[in-house]
Amino acid sequence: MTEQDQKQLGNTLWSIANQLRGAMNADDFRDYMLSFLFLRYLSDNYETAAQKELGPDYPKLEAGDRRTPLAMWYAQNPDDTVEFEKQMRRKTHYVIKPEYLWGSIAELARTQNNELLHTLQNGFDYIENESFASTFGGLFSEINLNSEKLGKNYEARNAKLCNIIKAIAEGLALFSANKDTLGDAYEYLIGQFAAGSGKKAGEFYTPQQISSILSGIVTLDSQEPATGQKKQLESVLDFACGSGSLLLNVRHRLGPHGIGKIYGQEKNITTYNLARMNMLLHGVKDSEFEIYHGDTLTNDWDWLREMNPARSPKFDAVVANPPFSYRWEPTESLSEDMRFKNYGLAPKSAADFAFLLHGFHYLKPEGVMAIILPHGVLFRGGVEERIRTKLLKDGHIDTVIGLPTNLFFSTGIPVCILVLKKCKKPDDVLFINAAEYFEKGKRQNRLLPEHIDKIIDTYQFRKEEERYSRRVTMDEIAANGYNLNISRYISTAQAEAEIDLQAVHTELLILAQNIEKAREKHNVFLKELGLPPLP
Repeated sequence: MTEQDQKQLGNTLWSIANQLRGAMNADDFRDYMLSFLFLRYLSDNYETAAQKELGPDYPKLEAGDRRTPLAMWYAQNPDDTVEFEKQMRRKTHYVIKPEYLWGSIAELARTQNNELLHTLQNGFDYIENESFASTFGGLFSEINLNSEKLGKNYEARNAKLCNIIKAIAEGLALFSANKDTLGDAYEYLIGQFAAGSGKKAGEFYTPQQISSILSGIVTLDSQEPATGQKKQLESVLDFACGSGSLLLNVRHRLGPHGIGKIYGQEKNITTYNLARMNMLLHGVKDSEFEIYHGDTLTNDWDWLREMNPARSPKFDAVVANPPFSYRWEPTESLSEDMRFKNYGLAPKSAADFAFLLHGFHYLKPEGVMAIILPHGVLFRGGVEERIRTKLLKDGHIDTVIGLPTNLFFSTGIPVCILVLKKCKKPDDVLFINAAEYFEKGKRQNRLLPEHIDKIIDTYQFRKEEERYSRRVTMDEIAANGYNLNISRYISTAQAEAEIDLQAVHTELLILAQNIEKAREKHNVFLKELGLPPLP
């Protein structure tokens, strides 16, 4: 499928969303729309695997038979279904009963069957609790099929769902429906809903071009980036993972077998469910990822709180786009927390360094971390200055990258990427000022592929370029009071062009002569009119 087709599919689905959501706001409708796309993906993937498993026994439907082939096979082979499902669990990692497959649900919608709502609810319950070896409890918890936003009574809600699912089925039928296509459509819709929900978007979506910078950095060899990309990472963590798009971007760079296991954490329940769906929808098996629902700052994931250093989890790469300048409650007990003990607690008004220190604590000695933060972390005083100073003195801050303004849906402020390592070879800090390299857009500015490549290439080879990048010694940073404000180290001022005084003088003489000629000509006209001449 071409990029144009992918965009067209995304536009088709977005158009359906706008037509059908009625009085429902975009955030609420997003959960329904994306859940139905998710069901379609799971069904397609499962039916393809079933066809491969059953081979010549996979039924061929006669013209006019609108059942799914699997429904026919179950009806014809009732004694073999248990063994078949065991085999599918081993190979596909999940099972879906024929009546809950997208094809069955879409047929109920097409015929306006009054049992659609009940069947859909049972299907969601089945997927959450029985489909997978690891249960995905609450996966559809934010989708209330009995909501009055869908209709005042069962019949009205059922009819509304029929219309939505029928429209989606018809929209998808116009396009190839391989898993990559649906994954791309899913990502596109997440982006569109993010754009439509303004500030709230920061809670769940990192624009793909920014994800590409972070993933490009953390997949390079952490100690010798110039040697190129690593073949594999054992583990990657995003402790504020939103919809999981950043983690998926890292996986995309390394290929489907390039990461041992993906780990994410997300506080918002809706977004947490979105992330789990997004992983499965992009072909990540349930055994290849773990997303935890909980608060990163209070560290309520028991697994991460392991006190035995030998068993404490550590990650090859940590990526994150946490909420900017988030207000939090730095309690006295947190000051003894293993994450903050050696650095101090970030101020109540801005948890930026608390997020950074959380991720840094779980980084392997040879790992690399890339985190998106507001520029304030580079220069703010007080406890933030003390944390920043210690990180610099200990040699942990490797690179500071300044990005253009207005790249995010949720804020127009400029942001930076900090690259941190526990063991870094260069004894300087690389500064990259990419603030002027972007394409202006109506609502958001965009980084083009060449802008992204330039940043990654500069980081990889630690290049220096006038007014763009510079390696700064620790002595110079110390002399600046450990202030990392990029403008202190990279001048963006353009040199003033030299002025040719002789040329300017000649030009002024010519102008004076032309003025004199014009005045004489004008005075001739004034004389004819009997008016006094100009002086």
